[in-house]
Amino acid sequence: MGLLSEVLLLPLAPVRGSAWVIRQVMREAERIYYDPATIRAELASLEEQLEAGEIDEEEFDRREDELLERLETAAGVQQRGGFG
Repeated sequence: MGLLSEVLLLPLAPVRGSAWVIRQVMREAERIYYDPATIRAELASLEEQLEAGEIDEEEFDRREDELLERLETAAGVQQRGGFG
């Protein structure tokens, strides 16, 4: 039955292959997005923007909260063993 189902599902191979590629891209994007080093670099950049007067205190606080929330999520993901 396995060979027959593979032959019948052969026309769907490009769709299955595309779905696999999309999953891999999403996994890598999440890994980068939740990488603690990336988040810390963004926090440092945010602080530089505040000191340079490019953003105000309110914008700094809002974006800092978002980054700290991402950092917290990243710690939880690492404890669970990463993405995937």
